[in-house]
Amino acid sequence: MCFACFLPFLCHGASILFGAFGGPGPRNFAAFMHAPDIVGYLVGLAQFAGGFAILLGALLRVGALCTTIVMLGAVFMVHLAHGYNIGNQGMEYALTELLLSIGLLLAGPGKYSLAGILPEPLRELQNLFLNGGWES
Repeated sequence: MCFACFLPFLCHGASILFGAFGGPGPRNFAAFMHAPDIVGYLVGLAQFAGGFAILLGALLRVGALCTTIVMLGAVFMVHLAHGYNIGNQGMEYALTELLLSIGLLLAGPGKYSLAGILPEPLRELQNLFLNGGWES
């Protein structure tokens, strides 16, 4: 599930944040959304860093939360008006990625994640999301 989720977020985030793969870059993305430039940077960063966190499994829930928020915006602000069919720019793929992000958010990092090698402050941040609170 992590592999199905990380690659689209990493690539799409790079296209928004850095203009990679022929992407719009943050300013053009924000202009398309009729939003301030900072929105382009934040959406690109949330997708890129979220995809990277999902790939590594370290801070997976933080990354999944970021990508969930972005995909909620994509579904409701962009794709919903076009219906479900992806061929008509509908929400089919965005909804799939949203549901994958929610699944990762609920499931957390797996057995083979790099979560165990995080430094103590980051481990505490991860525990906030894993356990619903700080460790005593």
